[in-house]
Parts: sequence; C-alpha cells; structure tokens
Amino acid sequence: MPSPVSADRPAAQPPGRGSVEALITQARRLKGDVDAVRRDTRSDGSDPEERWQRALCDLALHQLDDLDTHLAQLRDGPPPAPAESPVPPAGRPGPAAPPGGSLLSRVGSAEWNLLTDEATWSGELYEILGLDPDRPALTLDELPSLVLDEDRPKLTAMVTDCLVDARPIDGEFRVVRPDGSARTVHMMGEPVLGADGGTASMWAVLRDVSELRSSQRTVRETRDSLTRHRRQEQTEHRIAAELQEAVLPPWRGSLRLPHQEPVALDLAAHRLPVATATATLIGGDWYEALELSDGQTLLSVGDLTGQGVAVASGMAMLLGAVRGMAMAGTEPGELLTLLNQLLDTAVQPALGSAVCCRYQPETRTLVWAQAGHPAPLLYRDGTGRLLNTSGGVPLGASPGAVYGQSVVTLRPGDVLLLHTDGLVSGHGRTAAVDRLLDLAPRFGAARTAQDCVRTVVEEFGGAGREDDACVLVAKVTA
Repeated sequence: MPSPVSADRPAAQPPGRGSVEALITQARRLKGDVDAVRRDTRSDGSDPEERWQRALCDLALHQLDDLDTHLAQLRDGPPPAPAESPVPPAGRPGPAAPPGGSLLSRVGSAEWNLLTDEATWSGELYEILGLDPDRPALTLDELPSLVLDEDRPKLTAMVTDCLVDARPIDGEFRVVRPDGSARTVHMMGEPVLGADGGTASMWAVLRDVSELRSSQRTVRETRDSLTRHRRQEQTEHRIAAELQEAVLPPWRGSLRLPHQEPVALDLAAHRLPVATATATLIGGDWYEALELSDGQTLLSVGDLTGQGVAVASGMAMLLGAVRGMAMAGTEPGELLTLLNQLLDTAVQPALGSAVCCRYQPETRTLVWAQAGHPAPLLYRDGTGRLLNTSGGVPLGASPGAVYGQSVVTLRPGDVLLLHTDGLVSGHGRTAAVDRLLDLAPRFGAARTAQDCVRTVVEEFGGAGREDDACVLVAKVTA
C-alpha cells in the first residue's frame, strides 16, 4: 500500500529560474520544428501515410503546448491575488481563469475537507467543468452528477480507494458540462492525513485532456487506416501478380516458331518488374509469341496504363483478344483497330499501347502495326535501326481510329527487338532509342535470342526503373 501523504510535509524546493527558462526555450524550439514538419505534410487526406504523419505532429504539438504551459507555471509560481480583493473564503473560487480558453485554463485544483464537508476549487477547475464560479464547489458526493453514467463507477472506485486505503488517485473520466459538451478530465490526487492518522481531506489536480485524447484517437484511426491501406495494397499486388502470371505466355527461356519450318524465329522474352523500393502494384505490360494456324507467327507487346488488379484484368482481356483475332487470321492493322474499339466500349475507360506483327517464314516477311507504342528495332550486321513507323494513336484515345501497316523483309541472322515503354522509363524517346541501338555490337555477337535478352536485362534491369517492362527478342535462323 502506498504511504499516505502527510499534511505537514515540507515543501519541495523549486528548481532554479534559469534552468526552467532553458527548458522553456528548448521546448518552444522543438515545438517550432514539429510545427514546420506538420505544415509540410498534405492536409487533403488523399494519402493515408500523410494523414498518419499529420496526426502524430498534432499530438506532439498538444503535448509540447502543455509542457510549455507547465514549465511557465513552474517558473512564475502561483498567480498573486489582486491587492484590492480579499482572499476568497473556503468553497469559493480563487483567481479567475485567463480569458479565451488559454492553456492555463486546462489545469485546475481542488481540495475536499472530509471533516467539514467543504470543497475548495481553483478558478481553472470551474472553467474546465463549465460551471458558474459564483456557485459553491461541488462536494465529493455531488461531483459524480457531472460524470457520464458509464464513467461514474470508475470515479467512485478511485475516490473510495483514496479515502479508505490511502491510495493515490490517477485516472480519467468524462464529464458533461451544462452546455452539453463533453470533456475528458485526468485526475491526480492524494489523501491528507489528520493528527489521528485518519484521512482528513483529499486534494487533486484535474486536467482537461480532451484535445490530447482526440489527437490520440486520430492517431489510432489513421494508423488503422494506414494498416488497412497497406494490407489492401499487398492483396492487390498478389492478385495482380497471379493474374499476370496466369495470362502471360507459359513458355520460359527460348522458343522456336514455327516448329516445323526450317526458316524460323528463335524467340526469347522477359518481364522486368518495377525496380524501385516503394513499388507495390503491378502494371499492365504484356508480350506474346504464338504460332498461328496458317503457319505464320504472331509477335506482340503492349501496355495498359495504370497499375493494380483492374489494370491486370484489362491487360488479360486485351491479350486474350489479340490471341483470338490473330488465330482467326486478322491482319495487324485491323487487329489494332478492333482492340481500340474494344477499349472504347469498355465499362472502365482505359488507355493502352501495342505493336502487333505477323511473320511469314517462307518469305521472311514481317507485317506490323503500332498503336501509340515504340516501333520495333531491327539489328543487322552489327548495327541497329528503328523500323519506319506506321503511325497510330494510343488504344482507347480516339474512337474510330484506323491503324496502318508496314512491311519489312528480314534476313538470316537479323535480330528484332520489341519492348514496352517501361524498359527505358525516365529517358526521352530519342535517348531511349539510342541506348537500345548501342546494343547492336553485342547482339551481333550473340548466338541466340536468349543471349540478347540477357544483354537487355543486364543493361536495363537494375535498380531505379519506375515502371514494369516487357522485352521480346526474335532472331531469324538460317
């Protein structure tokens, strides 16, 4: 059991005024630094992490405000009574609380004399509880009338423990003021023993912590919101990754198409995920190499803008349409025209880009079309060039758009490179093309398409890339 407080205990010596001033200066400097951080955080509520940071700053500012106030009270001591006013009698308030709801009004004191049943309150306590300072202070029996019903047992237990078992009081309860507003009050107190060893009175300091508790609730709510948001992102990432894995071509490593033709394409492809540390969602990039029913080969890469499950689902829809129309014999230009119509009529508006090619092995002819996408690159005899663009707006950008076609004849040993924009994100279009064309000597020395893909990954697969990417390499066999 804690030792009871003696009524005649010696007063503690206050700390030096200079040391308190130094603490006040440090607290105010820290408060300014926290406030600067708070101003730098967005207040539109669009980002859960920003809301979390702002709530923490609000909480810290409340606590630093209180620290500043208490240090000032410690430095200045209790305010003197006005010279023209007599000291108020027991049961009447002391000096009036500062106007305007200042921080000083958030801490009050009280003493209840059990022998005379008198109560003495400071003016600040009247301010906290919203009571008329001209009315008598409430006794311990009357105090619960201000407390919310569900908190009365807590207050009763604290007071009983203090009076009966001489235990210090340290707890909170909520009060309803006469104007109907609710406040949260933190009460700290101790019993004061009389000459006979019995409890003669009880004193307490009561602090209005409503704003502090409100800030703490905001912190908890924003923390929970941020946790839910992160869990949702993780779930979306997993679903999008599984969906992308399910719809991209099942083959890994090298592929030779058409299977039965002596003049064929040696194929290899790779998907490069986002390489930044903060990446959480998956984009809508795809690649495809497919042997068609007429012996030709479909080559395609594309990208649906955005990230997440909806984009991965839209990418799956587009890739399925590409495969179906190509198997039906649709030429690249007409295929992109139909894809554009498909996006235009989709429930969720979307933009995309793509390049589609059909390769005829007997004549080594490549027919291709593009829709807002980088054109294929052709590497021959140790040099590279960009194929003449066939034009075409992005998919979903213009209803009724028509896409033209281009034709090029390939030779044995030629290397064809198709890629999505994310491969060289952060660079201008010309600089991106130049970087890719600089790979020509290494492609010329490569024996297989897989070797070429490894070269691309070595050059562009490092940290810092801000978007997903797909690369598809086709090497014409002799």
